[in-house]
Amino acid sequence: MEMKKRISLELRNRTPAEVAELVVDNCRSSDGEVEGMSDDFTGLEFLSMVNVGLTALSKLPSLPKLRKLEISDNSISGGLEVLSEKCPNLTYLNLSGNKIKDLSTVEALQNLKNLKSLDLFNCEITSLEDYRDGIFELLPQVTYLDGFDQEDNEAPDSEADDDDDDEDEDGAGPTGDGEDDEDDEDGSEGEEEVGLSYLMKEGIQDEEDDDDYVEEEEEEDVEDEDGAVVQGEKRKRDPDDEGEDDEEDDD
Repeated sequence: MEMKKRISLELRNRTPAEVAELVVDNCRSSDGEVEGMSDDFTGLEFLSMVNVGLTALSKLPSLPKLRKLEISDNSISGGLEVLSEKCPNLTYLNLSGNKIKDLSTVEALQNLKNLKSLDLFNCEITSLEDYRDGIFELLPQVTYLDGFDQEDNEAPDSEADDDDDDEDEDGAGPTGDGEDDEDDEDGSEGEEEVGLSYLMKEGIQDEEDDDDYVEEEEEEDVEDEDGAVVQGEKRKRDPDDEGEDDEEDDD
């Protein structure tokens, strides 16, 4: 798809001034220049034109609010001075996969005072001896080159950090332990109730058994089937028996 048509579709019934981000990757420039854009894109902050066949940036419109420019995998070999004229507030520039060969080409970026991150990966310039030291010396405002600072510390990935924060927030909250605790409490209460009921029932049963045992003993102590006095009952003494005992004592 041609770049002009692609940009027209990306507008989606908006005016150029209303567009903050514009991505036209993998479309095609007919003459190796930026097409379909004008100075009307006054609010544009992010522009991505990856692999669109660019060979120069001379037709890039004025984009005063542009902060991030992705133009990797093209055939740009020079003319970078236009960036400081048209995009003075750039903080991130990706020139990876272009035809940049020497430090003099990159020197044109010195006027980009807000530039913090520069990518030249897969450009011929990276094969130069002391390439990194040379770039940091030439562009002192740059903090990260090809994703790393001068001490080889990796540049923070703000998007990845945001994803991690979202995962933490989604992961936070009840884990189900509360429900388990409630189930355990309900279960223990039920067990206590059952246990108390059981003990109370056992106690009542023991009392009933004791009462039955006492009644049976009392009945057994009254009389047997022959009408004889039951063992354990105190027998009344007969007067005659008392006399006999006295006589025996006299003897």
